[in-house]
Amino acid sequence: MLDTWGAAGRSYRDIADWLTGEHGVSSWWAQKLIVEYEQARGLRDAGVRPDGTFAGGASKTVAVPVERLFDAFIDTSLRERWLPGVVLRERTSQAGRSARFDWADDSRVNVSFSAVGDGKSQVAVEHDHLPDARAAAERKTYWRDRLTALKTLLEG
Repeated sequence: MLDTWGAAGRSYRDIADWLTGEHGVSSWWAQKLIVEYEQARGLRDAGVRPDGTFAGGASKTVAVPVERLFDAFIDTSLRERWLPGVVLRERTSQAGRSARFDWADDSRVNVSFSAVGDGKSQVAVEHDHLPDARAAAERKTYWRDRLTALKTLLEG
């Protein structure tokens, strides 16, 4: 249907407007359909954002209260223990919920926190504004390793 309509030669916004307006598709489903369509047609690399950058990250459940997990990112001396040598400049944060940082190479680190049970919390890290898929894959591996170190530190 998208091919017949000529989606391959149209902008993301045009396709989204057509899907939502003509076919009653929700914005969320329109976004998903467009990304998958463009990837299937070789028009978009896997993992690329609308601005042409990439993101990679990881998540981990840790057996500590969400406040303790949040502090492990915000408290620079504690953060140095599991994320050595990394300078993060805090952009904004909401205690126990989220934190956003600038990374030295102009990429960004977005962190979300949630309580998942009695004394357990989950952290999800998304490192975005990366230049390519290779950098995104490297950051995904990096954050898996670092979150494992964080879990070991906080649960130990």
